[in-house]
Amino acid sequence: MPNWMRTIIQKVTTRRIIPIVPGIVVIGIAIVARLAGLLQLLELKTFDLFLRLRPPESMDERIVIIGINSADIAAMGGDYPISDRAIAELLTILKEYQPAAIGLNPRRDLPVEPGNNQLKKVFEESPNLIVAEKILPPRFYAPPGIPSEQVGFTDYPFDADYQARRGFLGMPDPQELEIPEAYKFSFALQLARVYLQEINRLSVEEGIRDSDAMRFETTEFPRLFPNSGGYVNADGGGVKILLNYRNNPKSFRTLSFSDLKTGNLNPDWLRDRVAIIGIVDPNFKGTIDTSAIAGLNPPGTMNGVEYQAHAVSQMISAVNENRTLLNVRSEGEEYLWIVAWGMCGILLGRYTRSFKKNLIGIGLATTALISVSYVLFLEGWWIPVIPALLVLIPSNFACITVSYYDKTMRARISERQQRIDERQHLIERTFNIIHNGPLQTLASILRRTQDKNLSQERLLLDLQNLNREIRAIGDRLEGEILTQEDSLYLGSQLKFDLNQPIHELFYQVYSITLERDLPYFENLKIKSRNFDPILNCNLNSEKKRVLCQFLEESLLNVGKHAKNVTCLWVTGAYRDGFYTLRIKDNGSGIHPKAEGRGTQQGKKLEKQLKGKFKRESLNPRGFLCEFTWLT
Repeated sequence: MPNWMRTIIQKVTTRRIIPIVPGIVVIGIAIVARLAGLLQLLELKTFDLFLRLRPPESMDERIVIIGINSADIAAMGGDYPISDRAIAELLTILKEYQPAAIGLNPRRDLPVEPGNNQLKKVFEESPNLIVAEKILPPRFYAPPGIPSEQVGFTDYPFDADYQARRGFLGMPDPQELEIPEAYKFSFALQLARVYLQEINRLSVEEGIRDSDAMRFETTEFPRLFPNSGGYVNADGGGVKILLNYRNNPKSFRTLSFSDLKTGNLNPDWLRDRVAIIGIVDPNFKGTIDTSAIAGLNPPGTMNGVEYQAHAVSQMISAVNENRTLLNVRSEGEEYLWIVAWGMCGILLGRYTRSFKKNLIGIGLATTALISVSYVLFLEGWWIPVIPALLVLIPSNFACITVSYYDKTMRARISERQQRIDERQHLIERTFNIIHNGPLQTLASILRRTQDKNLSQERLLLDLQNLNREIRAIGDRLEGEILTQEDSLYLGSQLKFDLNQPIHELFYQVYSITLERDLPYFENLKIKSRNFDPILNCNLNSEKKRVLCQFLEESLLNVGKHAKNVTCLWVTGAYRDGFYTLRIKDNGSGIHPKAEGRGTQQGKKLEKQLKGKFKRESLNPRGFLCEFTWLT
């Protein structure tokens, strides 16, 4: 490979690739963390938050809950389980209102006398009735003799935080996996099927886009997989969907058994509706945890019959009203989305020219990410928000840190190169003076000596001239050195005369240094400085230079390391012959054991001025850098 090509590749690699490597590492870590399931709970909580933030929805009047409370249980005899006769009476009265579908959620696997024969007769005369069973442990069966098309299981999948965000449509019977005919449908799907068949003349069919999914006519319910959305290696048994809960703490009308018996209701509330019978008394088990709906009472919980009502409502609303069904993108698209936001953070950190602009940029990008994710969620797409945030902000921070370090190093290298150039220029200028002066005179003397064409008087005259030229060069070089000794150069390349009083130099160093473009100087709201003059000051130029450099370095440390700093106090106090130079801030500071340039300057001062150097962290926050010497 030619040298010129190698040089170009090296420059491109150094200036373009290396600064973004930390950001790429952050993206990789976030992806690995997501694959390992470390972000799953945060993503699920964000899912709940987006559900709560949706616009409020109206009550779904097609679903009515017949809630059996403690007063109803007392009226039915006061015993639990409720007797078959009481259930039969409830079903008989309910049928008179002609609902399209009836769901019986309380378990009826064993006879509860009296009234078992009466209840069997009601079952036989109710083709639109769906009875509950449970096929996952602990299991209970539907009453014997009920046709399979009138039975639905009430099991639901819960997540690692025991909250319900998904719902079953169907699954094979765990005890009869080898028998295809033993496939079971959920209680909610069976109720939706009966209602849509009665009202819309629709039946449930296998999916078109996904043959293992289920649909009613053109409405196909998107099936969840183990790694769909924010889930990682979730249980994959059965056909599941994401539950799009109605955003209303009172999503369904609830009637009691006494309302039915007394007729204290509008018959239109039940005619051609889905009526679901269930226990709503909080003293009985059967509550389900969810934080997807605000305003629940008690907060974060609903009873089992409400959960089933939400699942039925979701299916019916999707078919009849095109209400949004929640879906996810493919895994490849999700990780492309995550990487894209990570690259956005890298580009902002790489190309914004100031801390303020970067802060504004990352704020706008974060707002855009959350806003776009929320709008897509309203359209039915659940996309990764937490992983995208975790690559956007840290990758930006990593990149801007490296960029700032790179910029600082380049500035230092440039400053060092400038000094080298100045020295080289001085050497070349000195060489030219010597070459054009004394060397020419010496060459002339040598030639004349070789030619024996030089008298003693002329030789003496030439040597005296050479002596004057050499002395003139020495005086000139000595002037250059003296000028350097009596001058102070700050990082901004401003030159100050060190013959000024030390307290005036401190004021100038303070003012110029705080004008430099360092990240935490912009946060300063309170700046206080005061430097007492020193009486009978005997500091030479070198000591003044070191003191000024110590002050400059301490201020630079505030600008570079004092995170969250808002106040800066810089004082020079003269008392009883001692002078104390103190720099104090209220930022997070640097570790007191870390030894940088400021510490080296302080130790150098201790040796030169026989003073005392101190640096320490303050409680609860802040940092102090102090040097005291005898004047």
